[in-house]
Amino acid sequence: MFKKYAYAWITVAFFLFSLVGHWMFGWFAFVGEQQSHGQAPDINAYLMEMSRDTFENWQSEFLQLLWQVVGLAYFLYIGSPSSKENDDRTEAKLDALIRLNAGEKGEAIIAEIDKHFMRTGGHAGPYEHELEMRRGPHRTGGAT
Repeated sequence: MFKKYAYAWITVAFFLFSLVGHWMFGWFAFVGEQQSHGQAPDINAYLMEMSRDTFENWQSEFLQLLWQVVGLAYFLYIGSPSSKENDDRTEAKLDALIRLNAGEKGEAIIAEIDKHFMRTGGHAGPYEHELEMRRGPHRTGGAT
């Protein structure tokens, strides 16, 4: 679980570290400001000010970046019409060539290739290069 989602876990760690640092240094600044005005620090005023600052930063930077990176990557992954690179025509031609060349075995070969590249159900999954190297040319059912 940790290895598979290492990037996400590192991102969460950076986020939590920066959030704790933001609130900690915000407390020091708030106490200093209150003392400069001759007032005792009020936790409710601090929470209100820090919540406002945190949500302001969250809205202006984190959500914008999150949407641009994660949102666009997700839509590319699911193959939305706005992110397709027009591979459908090429795949259709290759499928036709396999059917033409392999005859009766064509559909089975295409189904095996789709299964291997996790293209069943219309969604691509991550490609495993090591598995491909081990399987070699026999994965296409021996068709030439």
